[in-house]
Amino acid sequence: MSRNHQYKATIKWTGNLGTGTSDYKAYSRSHLIQVDGKPPIESSSDPAFRGDPNRYNPEEMLLAALSSCHMLWYLHFCAEAGIIVTSYVDYSEGTMVEDQTGSGKFTEVILKPSISLANMQMMDQANALHVKANQFCFIANSCNFPVKHQAIYSIG
Repeated sequence: MSRNHQYKATIKWTGNLGTGTSDYKAYSRSHLIQVDGKPPIESSSDPAFRGDPNRYNPEEMLLAALSSCHMLWYLHFCAEAGIIVTSYVDYSEGTMVEDQTGSGKFTEVILKPSISLANMQMMDQANALHVKANQFCFIANSCNFPVKHQAIYSIG
């Protein structure tokens, strides 16, 4: 039996500098991402597209969503398998290709978690769980590009 889950978010443009979108350079790309009951996220476009480098951009948030979703599934499967993870930090990277029209798309994401295990003898089993986590990750399942994994393990 399938279940539907609904999500809501409000995106509020805050970049009207006085003349709206009267010109491509006349407005800021600043906006707020708001979800009821949570603090807003100050966002913008990538600096390559006239965005504020001090704010999160959609491409970074896509990368963060993939990394976060994968980590949560991975930790879940490790717990079920009796693999004790003591720390997990992901240094994910994504590649977006922009074509001559200005359109673009992600072509690949590589998740690069640095994971500490209580027992290094479980490393092979722990590493195999990345495939399972990727198969269950809601965000990865919604992408049309490969999500790869290059985990590094240590004892911890």
